[in-house]
Formats: sequence, structure tokens, C-alpha cells
Amino acid sequence: MGCNYTKEELLKKATELELEFIHLQFTDILGVMKNVSITIEQLEKALNNEIMFDGSSIDGFVRIEESDMYLRPDLSTFVVFPWTNHAKEARMICDVYKADGTPFEGCPRNTLKKVLKEAYDMGYTMNVGPECEFFLFHTDERGEPSLETHDNAGYFDLAPIDLGGNARKDMTITLKQMGFEIEASHHEVAPGQHEIDFKYEDALTAADNIMTFKMAVRIIAQRHGLHATFMPKPKFGINGSGMHINMSLETLDGKNAFYDGEGELELSKTAYHYLGGIIKHARSFAALTNPTVNSYKRLVPGYEAPVLIAWSASNRSPLVRIPAKRGNSTRIELRNPDPAANPYLALAAILKAGLDGIQNKINPPAPVMSNVYHMDDVEMKEKGITSLPENLYEAVNELSKDEVIKDAIGAHVYEKFTDAALYEWYEYSKSVSKWELDRYLRKF
Repeated sequence: MGCNYTKEELLKKATELELEFIHLQFTDILGVMKNVSITIEQLEKALNNEIMFDGSSIDGFVRIEESDMYLRPDLSTFVVFPWTNHAKEARMICDVYKADGTPFEGCPRNTLKKVLKEAYDMGYTMNVGPECEFFLFHTDERGEPSLETHDNAGYFDLAPIDLGGNARKDMTITLKQMGFEIEASHHEVAPGQHEIDFKYEDALTAADNIMTFKMAVRIIAQRHGLHATFMPKPKFGINGSGMHINMSLETLDGKNAFYDGEGELELSKTAYHYLGGIIKHARSFAALTNPTVNSYKRLVPGYEAPVLIAWSASNRSPLVRIPAKRGNSTRIELRNPDPAANPYLALAAILKAGLDGIQNKINPPAPVMSNVYHMDDVEMKEKGITSLPENLYEAVNELSKDEVIKDAIGAHVYEKFTDAALYEWYEYSKSVSKWELDRYLRKF
């Protein structure tokens, strides 16, 4: 969606647009977007990669004695914010570099670039089309988010039942102004739950787009007096929010590497081996695709989220589905990721799993044609079907045993990510929930 400006062209463009502020954005290891704002007078300095910041203050970055980090803007991510009324503002997404001029290994965008380079060296590029769901909730009199859903509509409902339609329309218009190609938007299954789908892009651009999408949706929701949340499971008893990842590999001459008109299900051997890698490493990369304690409250039976590690060419109950379209649209849909995931780390881990499948010719198990939610333990055992981790602790433990996925994210990210995940798990384990109070306070 970006433009390939040169440094000189971008300086000229910024002057013509009468911009006053530029936001230099990057993402920390936990998937939170960070931002340094500079005035237009500092833009040339930023384009010379001279903007420095204190990395020791960012979660998962570095110690205080090695804290000087530099931001290198990706000029192709330059976009003007459409929502600013007075001073004109724009942003660029940055890579983080160390003071010695080398890429910082704790920068998630650098992590994804490293795995994309591995794929390129094998003759592939990766395309990704995410499906990002979110909830809209009312805010209280102090502007704090509530759990009161915005409407009682369901899947594909429309106004007047779908009260989020106006906010979703404004989000769509805003995203189009920012260069997104929007394919569809609709109300989702749960009350107050929505989805806006945008066109697939190369994996790095797709990850950038996911971060931009979440920022824009939350800002526009706020302007409608609503709170948009990408929390995976904000309410008990209704569907949670997922971020299905549709993906394919493309050969360097532009052909879909997953399509073979003569292959079984019109899938190539590359597709089957990639799928085999995804199935093999699914328990390990779950910590990255589902990174919070709350993520695993979505991955339970009964709410259209996958629980079992299986694949199908048709039904939507297993972990992986192969959508019906073929030719250049041939792709694999991975259904367990949720929007709390750091998209750079999640895509790096998923791609690495698939590449491992190709390199080692890992064959996937037989497809499952029936509804896996209805299988008993005996049938699952006969078919060799296992389940995703049940909680964050189990997921981190699985990640610790998988050298392929650990290699994908690198030693620095692995150490900082698992430290943060285990801290979250232990804090969660010590807390006393409303459920416990309701169940035990009067009983004992």
C-alpha cells in the first residue's frame, strides 16, 4: 500500500503537504506499537537514520548500560493520518538498529525480515491475508471501556440491528484513505463483534498493516464514543476474536507455489510439505500466535475456534482449512492466531514452521472430513489428532522444546518473550477471580 519514495522525494512531499509532525513507529516484543513524534524540521535527520531513543525503557529491549538505539524509517510506509483536524501529521514504520549500525535482534520487524530472507533464499516469498476481528463496547461516563456490547446483532446482520455499522463504515473509509484495499466488512457472530477484511500483501507489509489497522480502528471507535478491543476473549459465553491467517508462498517468478492442477486436491507437494510443517510445529508456535492467558479462553470447544490440530479441505472445525479457490488464490488458512499476537513474530514462526516442512519433506496427516468437535478420544487417537496447548504455561513449555521455532525468533526475543509470558502466567495464577469469589465465598 506504500509508495517507494526516495529521501529527496519524501522531503519534497512533506513540504508540499504542509506536514507539521511525523510519527516514527515501531513495535515492541509484546506486540505493542510505540511511537516517537518529531517536528517536520527533524524529518531530514530521521531520514538520515539519526533519530536515537532509549531502548532500556521498552519492554523486552535492552539493559540501561546498552540503551542507545536508532530508528531507521521504512520510506514505503509513509502515510498521512486522515483523522488529524489541525496540524497535519504523517507516520513511518521503523526498524530498530543498534549504535554500531547493525540490526537490533530484539526488533520484531527485523525478526520477520530474517525469516523472509530464508524463504527468499529457498526461492519463495510469502503472501498473507489476515482476518482481524474486534469488539466495540460502550464507554462509561468517565470514558473508561465497559463490557456493555454495542448491539445485539449477529453474523452478517445489518442496520438497524447492527448499531456498529456507522463506526465500521468510518473505519473502512479511513483505512482506504491510508492506502488499504478493503475487501469486505461485516458484523460478526457475537453481539458487538466486527470484522474488516483487507487484501493480502507480502508478509512484511501485511504485518505492518495489522499494526496500522488496530491503531486506526481504535482511534475511529473512540470518535464514535466506543472502545474497540482486540482482546481475544473479552466476555464469557460468546465467541472470542480471532485473526485467521490466510497464506501462500510465491515462487520468485511470481507463481503460486501451493497450486498444482494435477496434484491431489490441486495442491502441490510444496503445499503439502508446508502444511506438514505447520501441523508439526503448531503446539510450539501457539505461544506466539496466542500470547496471553486470555488467548486460551478463546481456544475452547463450542465457539468456532480451533482446539484440535488437524486440517481439512472443507470444514472449518480443524486448525487448518484449505479454502476452495485454486490457481493463484490457492492458500492455507490457519485459524488459531488471535489479534493479541505480535504479527511480526507470529508470521516469522508460522513461516519458519512451513519452511521446515518443505526442507524436510514433512507430510501432513490425512485430512479430516468430519466435524472434529464431535470426535471422541478413541477416534482422535486412531487418527493421531492432538490438541493445541490448553493455557499459556503449556504453550511456553512447548515453545521451549522446539529449536526450529526458537531459531525463527532468535535467542534475544525468545528469552525476553518467555520471561514476559511466564511473568504474566504467574501473576494470573496468583490473582483471585470473580468466578472464584462467586463459587467459593459463601460455600466454604
